[in-house]
Amino acid sequence: MDLGFIGIGVMGQPMALNLIRAGTPLTVWSRSLDRIEPLHALGATVAASPGDVFRRTSVVILMLAHGDAIDSVLGRGTPEFEANVAQHTILHMGTTSPEYSRALEADIRAAGGFYVEAPVSGSRKPAEAGELVAMLAGDANVIEAVRALLKPVCRETFVCGPVPNALLMKLAVNIFLITSMTGLAEAAHFADHHGLDMQQFRAVVDAGQMASSISRVKSLKLVARDFAVQASITDVLKNNRLIAEAAREAKVASPLLDVCYALFAETHALGYDKDDMIAVVRALEARTDSQS
Repeated sequence: MDLGFIGIGVMGQPMALNLIRAGTPLTVWSRSLDRIEPLHALGATVAASPGDVFRRTSVVILMLAHGDAIDSVLGRGTPEFEANVAQHTILHMGTTSPEYSRALEADIRAAGGFYVEAPVSGSRKPAEAGELVAMLAGDANVIEAVRALLKPVCRETFVCGPVPNALLMKLAVNIFLITSMTGLAEAAHFADHHGLDMQQFRAVVDAGQMASSISRVKSLKLVARDFAVQASITDVLKNNRLIAEAAREAKVASPLLDVCYALFAETHALGYDKDDMIAVVRALEARTDSQS
């Protein structure tokens, strides 16, 4: 099955590379030609425009940052929208609000297309390793028709029911991710401020029962002061905002998340928006310095 891929960013590029390496015929498009070159070198077809992707393929993955970008490549709200999506299956693998996804599904169906909501859990490192976890929502028959396409990208896939249950599941999982990684950053800041051996701190954390694959990666980055991006402050702040909005709409208390939102917003305001999420330690350091 010929597959289209739009959204060759921090996550999208390694995902697309894994698809090509698995032998999937892939047509790609991006505004950034340098992001496409490694895909082209491995045999991907480079489309001239988003519309060209839809003309060449019947299934298109969108790994885009927000709804405006999705609407733009689909031509949503223009005459091109129906031509792009009719008889096509659109996999929305980014993270948007559940309400946006629900409305997008309705519009795609009305235009004669098919829709699968398929957000993933994981950052750049799992994306490179093909170890993402996908949550799928939509028509069961459509999901089963495309599920096998995700095997080179995802270690596991979970069918969550109708749209927008997959995005709601992703947001729920991200509460655990954001709060736990913020807690790890605070623990590292506490240890460092008390003059503890940070390599020993990392060894103790990594040996303990709270350790996980992501905590081991992030503890190393914290101790090494390595802020190279895997999941950026900007992306985490966006996800945090989406969760907070969904919580408020459902009248669900989210006190830990609200504290994290403030800290990531402060980190962003300090100019570390493109750094990895563990740069939230910068906001903690700034708060400590302000009390000195």
